[in-house]
Amino acid sequence: MDLDVFVSAHRAEWDRLDALLRRQRRLTGAEADELVALYQRTATHLSLIQSSAPDPQLSGRLSQLVARARSAVTGTRRASWRDVTGFLAYGFPAAVYRSRHWWVPTALLSTLAGALLGWWIGTHPDVQSSIAAPSELRQLTRPGGEYETYYSSHPAAAFAAQVWTNNAQAAAMCLVLGVFLGLPVLWILFLNMLNLGVGLGLMSSAGRLGTFLGLLLPHGLLELTAVFVAAGTGLRLGWTVIDPGPRTRRTALAEEGRAAIGMAIGLALVLFVSGVIEAFVTPSGLPTWARITIGIAAELLFLAYVYVLGGRAARAGDTGDLGAPERSATVPTAA
Repeated sequence: MDLDVFVSAHRAEWDRLDALLRRQRRLTGAEADELVALYQRTATHLSLIQSSAPDPQLSGRLSQLVARARSAVTGTRRASWRDVTGFLAYGFPAAVYRSRHWWVPTALLSTLAGALLGWWIGTHPDVQSSIAAPSELRQLTRPGGEYETYYSSHPAAAFAAQVWTNNAQAAAMCLVLGVFLGLPVLWILFLNMLNLGVGLGLMSSAGRLGTFLGLLLPHGLLELTAVFVAAGTGLRLGWTVIDPGPRTRRTALAEEGRAAIGMAIGLALVLFVSGVIEAFVTPSGLPTWARITIGIAAELLFLAYVYVLGGRAARAGDTGDLGAPERSATVPTAA
């Protein structure tokens, strides 16, 4: 291809496209159609130059021109507060509601496993001795011991930030690692339930199970529910790898993965609330019944949020995925 002849033949089209892009006023309908046509032709010209007669200077000019034209043709969409409120009111609760058949059994089985581990540890002194020396166990479980002072050992705000960060990381790992057939999720769940079981077992063997539950339940109900939701969603994502259903595996993973990422953001907010309760309510001087009541109320509000708002949104067709304009096309579309 003779580059000089090619440039002479099409320079006027490129200049016209550049002039349309520089217009300060709104384009008329005819001008908009002309801009689209010139954008398509210029993109073709750029492809021909790069493949047949590469010229760095000309390619750079046309690349910039095509990029500007693409932005003008496709437009840009900025997130707004309407998107945030829509996600919190419909998208997130709908995604959690749709995953209920995964996270509710996960919650029940995990809680049962934690209780059984607690019973086993609490009724077997040899198991307790393998965890720590008797003097260390007494230090953990005595009145004013480490299990109690843990919640007030740091300034409340710093403690809330630390708790939120740790729990958000655990939830995010469950969501992200679920794609590996859910196996890492099962390990994370086991570690969480083992930690719970150790606390239950040691404190019950010391005759202080009521104290332990009084410290755990105010924040633990909401915190564990968020972890169970993340784990159930991760397991669902792992199962999608095995059985994508009527969708192609790529499409199914894209849809479920985008919903899972959205859930990570929503669960981070839920865990923030749990962290605030753990930092300011759990170690407070409120009576045990009042602290537990706050924890139960937070849990019931979250479940109502999921089953009422989320159920309504899910029945209306919301899946927690991105809207159609933000998703990539899954079938060929006309340009």
